[in-house]
Amino acid sequence: MTKFESAVKVIPASQNAVYEKLSDLSNLDKVKDRLPQDKVKNLSFDAETLSIEVPPVGKIVLQIVEKEPCKCIKFATTTSPLPFNLWIQIVPVTETECKMKLTIGMELNPFMKTMVQKPLQEGLEKMAETLSLINY
Repeated sequence: MTKFESAVKVIPASQNAVYEKLSDLSNLDKVKDRLPQDKVKNLSFDAETLSIEVPPVGKIVLQIVEKEPCKCIKFATTTSPLPFNLWIQIVPVTETECKMKLTIGMELNPFMKTMVQKPLQEGLEKMAETLSLINY
């Protein structure tokens, strides 16, 4: 399995507050307007599922498959040209600050890895940046 990791983001909120917000995807309504409209289309979600179209990749549907309270939220694709898993890890720093890192894991042959590595890493970094800017 090939893994891609975002940079660690420091968030000025408690680990619990960040986990509570991110473990219910309906809270993403507050960041919808921050997403680049040329990169992301038809974003929809409910508490457990997120659907998005990413030109030229296509439609991606992610579903929460596991939650480790306050520490980790794991997603898996139910629809995607390339199936993958996504983890959001949250680690406390102090009572009012935590760190977050995103990880994507997917099965890729060496040819596919060279094709998707740069855009996937850039997308992961933008996602981490957007999540770190949410008002928790």
